[in-house]
Amino acid sequence: MKAPLLAGFAALAVLATPASAEDMQGKVQVKLLGTAVLPDGKITDVNVDIVGLPAGTQTKANDNVVPTVAIEYFVADNFSIETICCFTQHDVDTTAGFPAGTELVSNARVIPATFTAKYHVDGGAIRPYVGAGVTYFLWVKDRPGAATIPLGVTETDFSDEFGFVLQAGVDIPVSDNGFGISLDAKRYFVDTTSRWYVGDVVAIETVHKLDPWVLSAGVTFAF
Repeated sequence: MKAPLLAGFAALAVLATPASAEDMQGKVQVKLLGTAVLPDGKITDVNVDIVGLPAGTQTKANDNVVPTVAIEYFVADNFSIETICCFTQHDVDTTAGFPAGTELVSNARVIPATFTAKYHVDGGAIRPYVGAGVTYFLWVKDRPGAATIPLGVTETDFSDEFGFVLQAGVDIPVSDNGFGISLDAKRYFVDTTSRWYVGDVVAIETVHKLDPWVLSAGVTFAF
């Protein structure tokens, strides 16, 4: 999935006709983006297992594509602070230990509250950038997967966690009135602890490495 997305991002860059460079200090840039969220979901630790998971049990969260909004304030021409707004939904299925695709978690929804500081390279009208920041994964909903309900699972829970983010991308102005195109890639580093309950008893508790790639493309408006 990553290769076609990157090819599409490159095509947008080729089609864009850069406008002249402009001073950005004090401006706000709003980005309307289509975003591919490509998580891992790998189990790194098993803390509780009273049901006896098969040896080598492993999982993965599915990919998703969602709309996102980014708001960026330029403290200086080459330095900005950015936050994004979105939520994304994922199922968690097995890849080993059970038949592939066995659903353990259904419709887990997360808000990845993210703030990054970005340095914009002076490249004329085309403005590449790099950035880094922090994130807080707030899980607002999750349900037991179809395969766990017959086993008596009544509830699942993902822990909210802080993490780190690395970022790189490019903004390409296409007119002198603040309109442009943006291509962006982020790599998140964040875990979560998952719990499966039978009544009030924690039957399984596992730690998962999420570490998603988040790839975005869209349009920008600077004010």
